[in-house]
Amino acid sequence: MSTTSPPSTSQQLAEDVDPHYEKRWLILLTLCIAQLMLLIDATVVNVALPSAQRALHFSTANREWVVTAYVLAFGSLLPLGGRMSDLWGRKLMFVIGALGFAAASAAAGAAQSFTMLIVARALQGVFGALLAPAAIAMIAVTFTDPGERAKAFGAFGAIGAGAGALGLLLGGVLTSYVSWRWCMFVNVGFAVLALVGAVTLMTNNTNPDKPRLDLVGTALATTGLFGIVFGAAKAETNGWGAAISLISLIAGGVLLLAFLQSQRRSSYPLMPLHVVGDRNRGSGLLVLFLATIAVFSMFLFLTYYFQGVLHYSPVKTGIAFLPLPVAVVISASIVQGGLVTRLPSRAFIGFGLLLCTAGMFLLTRIGVDTHYYAWTLGGLLLVGLGIGSATVVGLDMSSVGVAPEDVGVAGSLANVVQQIGPAIGIAVLSTVAATATTHFAAGHAGIDDLAAHATVHGYTTAFWYSTAIFAAAAVICTTLVRSGTRTGANSDPMEIEALANLEAV
Repeated sequence: MSTTSPPSTSQQLAEDVDPHYEKRWLILLTLCIAQLMLLIDATVVNVALPSAQRALHFSTANREWVVTAYVLAFGSLLPLGGRMSDLWGRKLMFVIGALGFAAASAAAGAAQSFTMLIVARALQGVFGALLAPAAIAMIAVTFTDPGERAKAFGAFGAIGAGAGALGLLLGGVLTSYVSWRWCMFVNVGFAVLALVGAVTLMTNNTNPDKPRLDLVGTALATTGLFGIVFGAAKAETNGWGAAISLISLIAGGVLLLAFLQSQRRSSYPLMPLHVVGDRNRGSGLLVLFLATIAVFSMFLFLTYYFQGVLHYSPVKTGIAFLPLPVAVVISASIVQGGLVTRLPSRAFIGFGLLLCTAGMFLLTRIGVDTHYYAWTLGGLLLVGLGIGSATVVGLDMSSVGVAPEDVGVAGSLANVVQQIGPAIGIAVLSTVAATATTHFAAGHAGIDDLAAHATVHGYTTAFWYSTAIFAAAAVICTTLVRSGTRTGANSDPMEIEALANLEAV
């Protein structure tokens, strides 16, 4: 006679009281669709920009604001969006975010002027800041069994890691065969699917003892993050020594320090410091931050390399990136398919980041006449395999053990670091690449095709910096993770929190 293992305490509790439990995998599909929409949008717009510029007749200097307006609104409002999902319900914020994002995307696609496009992009960022943390929070509260929770975050993280490359392919196809406007309109389709899933599957659970919103903390966090992102964006075009860059970065840093001080004294903190004070959660957030710095910079420079040096079409450029998301999915599936419960989390983070280091090193070998299969393919595959291992575990760790009333905050922090990372990384590494290009050109006057050689030298110099970032991340993040931590093996999320508090004493 066959027997079955009794369910864990957390699993039995979920079956008894959680209205999401039986529908949890369909809910995950809904959340993944929303995540795919948000992250595809981050790269699909880059492919559409040249065509949008010609259609709406705006200058190259203004082109950066099509991206910056979105990132500024999204990044600076994420902490507020995370807390709002904790206060007024994750389903409500998810639905409002998806509806608003769809409407703003439709407005961006229909834009008849540069001003209309920028306003629509900023509104996309506002509603994305409501949607993104609600999605992560919904996973954290829906999947109470640690093994299933690890698999859920694995799928969610794999989509996040591979969506950038898919966005480049989708953007190339839509721009080449339809119109740049469909790079915006396509979000409406994703949003409708996410809305149908949310309305039919989710329940809007709220905290009956709603604390007040921390208005001072909200103002400090929003303006501080705005200053950091704005300063990094201006540094990319004006230089790090420009007054506007320095003033924005310094002001943003001071305001964020003031925000942290305010959270120590606040009775209803926007970001309870114990959420980020835990070593494991801090390590998970750091993995996401450092990885996005290197990966999104890689997307930018390889896109320029494929199209500007190798003269690939937008569609061929998207296809060239496809090995990365394929490798991410394979790696994440293997890790979350069972290994995550048997091996310590630091093994996946360390090994994954070392694979990324090796892949980025291969990309430093590219040249003007290098064949795609010589270095680029191997580099993309290794980075994809590494990201699939490191970041999906890092994403899970970023919210493990968080109390139910703070999961929205934890979700917003995971999104904040994934927005701030690319903004700062692209600004810094673009400056590095531009400086290296200028120095190479000055020292190699007279060689054939000097512009192309100098440009590629700039890209490979940036890849060397990204190699160092991945290597440093491998050392720092694996050191921070507590020995023996397994994100999918602990019996209950609250037991993890209790263990963390005990070890901290």
